[in-house]
Amino acid sequence: MELEDIVSKYPPKQIMLIPVVIIVLALISLGVTYLNTGSPVKLGVEFTGGTLVTVPATESEDAVSAEYDKYPLVDVRNIGNRYMVQFGPMSDSEYSDLAKQTVSKYGTNAEIRHMGPIYSKELQAQVVRYLPLSFLLMAAVVFVVFRELMVSLLVVISALADILTAAASMNVTGVQLSLGTVAALLMLIGYSVDTDILLSMRVLKRKGTTEEKIVGAMGTGFMMTGTTIAAVFSLIIVSNFLYLIIPSFTRMDIIADMTTVLIFGLAADIFNTWVTNAQGLRWYMNRPRKSARGLKR
Repeated sequence: MELEDIVSKYPPKQIMLIPVVIIVLALISLGVTYLNTGSPVKLGVEFTGGTLVTVPATESEDAVSAEYDKYPLVDVRNIGNRYMVQFGPMSDSEYSDLAKQTVSKYGTNAEIRHMGPIYSKELQAQVVRYLPLSFLLMAAVVFVVFRELMVSLLVVISALADILTAAASMNVTGVQLSLGTVAALLMLIGYSVDTDILLSMRVLKRKGTTEEKIVGAMGTGFMMTGTTIAAVFSLIIVSNFLYLIIPSFTRMDIIADMTTVLIFGLAADIFNTWVTNAQGLRWYMNRPRKSARGLKR
């Protein structure tokens, strides 16, 4: 079966049911997490406040957990030849005792990072403020370029679906919202705009049937996304498995979390660009009223 047959075989409204189901599932995942934690995704120490301690992996995770059980322990994660131990907010005296205990046992091999609640609340406010603003500006720019409200809406819907899917994947894989993963989500917005603009430009500005123009754009779009996925996949290997080859290295936790979000987001972008947006444009361009206007031109 040729690619054009796949694009045009089913009515657009019928195909659009698939992305609707995926978005609903993502919203359910985010909603369940919100009910359990008070946030759509699990917040990292940058947003909740607390202390992050990194120590050599000289004993089991259970032993490390038992060692710090008198403190507000949140998580113990193996990052190669080290453990990353996360604590919730604590008093100054508790933090002082924690630092003394850690330095006494591990010396200079331990790293301690403290994040105050005031800073974390400021970060949360910035995320809430700038993410919606980025979508509004994106829609405005697309509208100025194409002067088509439906095209702008489809671009925004596709980008929003990418972010929802990537955020839901964070809940499934246990990745927390950190400064790194926020950057990854913002990168996905920009990448989604690139592929959606490519598709919209080809469909609105070139001659031929809508289906032919979508298929023509797919070749370029798949090449763009394929090269990006290859680069991200290389980062996944380096950040997650390099320490197995070079013992002196540790797992690059921030890069690993970022690439996990990016790989799910890029997979979602392929689907949302070439199914959600493409079929939306196919329906919009092939409407009787739109087709008649195109013939008059």
